[in-house]
Amino acid sequence: MQRVLAAFIFFTRLPLWRLCSPKPALYARVVELWPLVGWLTGGVMALVWWMANYSLLPASVAAILAIVARLLITGALHEDGLADFFDGFGAGGSRQRILEVMKDSHIGTYGVVALICYYLLLFSLVSSFPPLFGACVIFAADPLAKCCASMIINELPYARDAEHAKSKTVYARMSRGAIVLDVLFGLLPSLPVIYMVWKTAGISGWPSIFFLVSVVGVPMLFAWMASFTLFQYMEKKIQGYTGDCCGATYIICEVVYMLMLSMMVNVFALTEDLV
Repeated sequence: MQRVLAAFIFFTRLPLWRLCSPKPALYARVVELWPLVGWLTGGVMALVWWMANYSLLPASVAAILAIVARLLITGALHEDGLADFFDGFGAGGSRQRILEVMKDSHIGTYGVVALICYYLLLFSLVSSFPPLFGACVIFAADPLAKCCASMIINELPYARDAEHAKSKTVYARMSRGAIVLDVLFGLLPSLPVIYMVWKTAGISGWPSIFFLVSVVGVPMLFAWMASFTLFQYMEKKIQGYTGDCCGATYIICEVVYMLMLSMMVNVFALTEDLV
């Protein structure tokens, strides 16, 4: 239980530290529970989106409120990672130079451009979905993207040491059991999306399986592909990862998943039938 609290304390700005003070060693094993935290962050974002829509607010306003709600919970933790990631890798140079730029608290041109592009994409994608379906997509995308990003600790070594890490923590590699738990937490929230797509299509038998794989499976596949492509790029440039790399991977995977899902829904002309 303390490890779960440690994960929520580490990845959110909720004052859960008032309930207990987990041992420092527990923070090294919170990444496998990152998708579980996504149930809260994605769930709150989805709930705000759904409630705002049914309060007769415009979809654009509902999308902004939903994004702001999640930002308040996370304290823009992952967005900070995205900006630092693009500043560091955008500046280029040697491995040491990239790590130095990423650690700098000042934001640069690449970071600003990355955040603008990210928010424009996220806002456009969220506001394009029907209310209930959009809530399900938001709730599914957050844990799935966190699951994709969490695999980085088993694929790459940490590029710094604990002394030079922003959080003063080096994550421990996940065991096989932890990976299974991580994947379960990451994929289970996708079930409502799968159900809504299947119900809307009204197809039974083998065609329904092909249909579901196409509409729901392809976006998931692209999110996983995006994460492992980023891992290879990080390995080439800095021979490892940092906390900023984790945050950037999560955000990129989330956008890729939503983008591909939106595309597949439009390809099969489901938009008007979904609610």
